[in-house]
Amino acid sequence: MKAVVVESFGGPEVLQVRDVPDLVPAHDQVLIRLHATGVNPVDTYIRSGAYGRLPETPYTPGFDGSGVIQACGSSVRGLTRGLRVYVSGSLTGTYAEACLCSPTQIHTLPRQATFEAGACMGIAYATASYALFHRVKVRRGQTVLIHGATGGVGIAALQLAKRAGLKAFCTYGTETGRLLLIQQGADAVFDHHESGYEDRILAATEGLGVQLILEMLANTNLGRDLPMLATGGIVCVIGSRGPVQIQPRELMVRDSEIRGVLLANASQGVLAQIHGDFFSGLGDGSIKPVVRRTFTLEQAADAHELQMMRGSAGKLLLVHG
Repeated sequence: MKAVVVESFGGPEVLQVRDVPDLVPAHDQVLIRLHATGVNPVDTYIRSGAYGRLPETPYTPGFDGSGVIQACGSSVRGLTRGLRVYVSGSLTGTYAEACLCSPTQIHTLPRQATFEAGACMGIAYATASYALFHRVKVRRGQTVLIHGATGGVGIAALQLAKRAGLKAFCTYGTETGRLLLIQQGADAVFDHHESGYEDRILAATEGLGVQLILEMLANTNLGRDLPMLATGGIVCVIGSRGPVQIQPRELMVRDSEIRGVLLANASQGVLAQIHGDFFSGLGDGSIKPVVRRTFTLEQAADAHELQMMRGSAGKLLLVHG
């Protein structure tokens, strides 16, 4: 089979397609024939070597994907050959035509959902759900600011917020992003490149501030986020590319908080709740991932180049088979 193999950490050019031996599941493993693979920012951090938890090289990247079960190990129960599934993590990497998974990494894909939609769920939607409903327990009617809302996690957070009855304010950086957010149902949108956009967000809350901010680029925005919080408000840091300086007094006067969000810390029970909810949302159409562009395995380096650029507007996928 074909798979992307990284033999040493570096730029996108280290993503090379190789012919590798076909995978055979052990007694407690499942073999998935992949049709689509999700490309995530964390994939680019790991590939470059700039991440806290690095795999041994050579390795095949990728955590997300969707496809059909091809074979199950002898001790696997409740999963059958031919079942349409998506995966949130794998044992062998998803930038490939097939991967091995443990049963807990596999989730049934409703017949109404495409493989492309399934490949968006594992990190982007699960991270958004974990932040909104587990790291913070938001309540219907509250206002959430999704800062940098046009990427995979941002769009997921917008859809999940509206589905839960929240008021969603979103920031964007391009005209394409603005139109996408409006189309997705954002209650208000703000250009984060414009001077004074923070004042406009506060004005939209009648000066009260927002209850929750989902922050995708904390090293750039965190210091500006804190004055926009309501009393008791929370910033959830989902992404950051470096250090940042803040004024702690902004937290003190609001009794507010900064919380980190890392999906890898979620318990199996929480993950089961998250993905059970996704089955319902994908089935009834209330969850509709937005795919920006698709690539082949051979174009994985191009996908990483685009993923690293600002101004994203939806999810990037690798499609195969």
